[in-house]
Amino acid sequence: MFKKLAIGAAFALALAPASTFAAGGGEQHIEDFDFSFEGPFGTWDQNQLQRGLQIYTEVCAACHGLRYIPLRTLEDLGYSEEQVITYAADNFEVFDPELDDFRPAIPTDHFPANNGVGAPDLSLMAKARAGFHGPYGLGINQLVKGMGGAEYIASLLDGYTGHEKEEAGTILYENTAFPGGWISMAPPLSDEQVDFADGHSNSVEHMSEDVAAFLMWTAEPKMMDRKNAGFVGVLFLTVLSVLLYLVNKRLWAPHKGKARKD
Repeated sequence: MFKKLAIGAAFALALAPASTFAAGGGEQHIEDFDFSFEGPFGTWDQNQLQRGLQIYTEVCAACHGLRYIPLRTLEDLGYSEEQVITYAADNFEVFDPELDDFRPAIPTDHFPANNGVGAPDLSLMAKARAGFHGPYGLGINQLVKGMGGAEYIASLLDGYTGHEKEEAGTILYENTAFPGGWISMAPPLSDEQVDFADGHSNSVEHMSEDVAAFLMWTAEPKMMDRKNAGFVGVLFLTVLSVLLYLVNKRLWAPHKGKARKD
């Protein structure tokens, strides 16, 4: 009896993902973008992060917040303290309990939360989506191919096909990267929507990559520090292992010789 129940449960679990996927719609496609920060020796591309910040400010901030990111950390993207002060004051207002009113943001403030339309906060979105792929969300592709949350975000923003449909009074948009194939968020980006000072391409594909890289930085601002610390740690352990091997050989060599004579 117990054996039959176990077999039945295993069979149901095996069928569940397949049936759910079939009911949801088309196959989810995630493009494997070549981001500069990937790999053990990858680094941030500051120009790309600055373009991503511009896209977020001019497009995404209308619906999405970054409440976990202090504005002062923008200096890590290559901006001066004066530029950060100007950016904060020109683009955001925060509520000050002492004034009981809103005031222009300053670098010590965080990016404001934005819950007006129920859109998710983007501070940790790249980390939240980092393990979505592979067999049943185990993140296998992330380990093998380097695909993670940034790839998902870029694929989603560039995955609109232009087809629409209405369900229960809601307009849905076909998207090749979204699970199920249809999403309620309208395409946020269009070609030449944002003009970059460095003259970089402002196609939807390139802007998707730029803002995805920026959101990866918001989720992992200390990624490069961790990589450097890991590299130093591995190097230290390698040198230590060699030294311990040589010391072991030196200490035990005379005793091994005596053991052979005996």
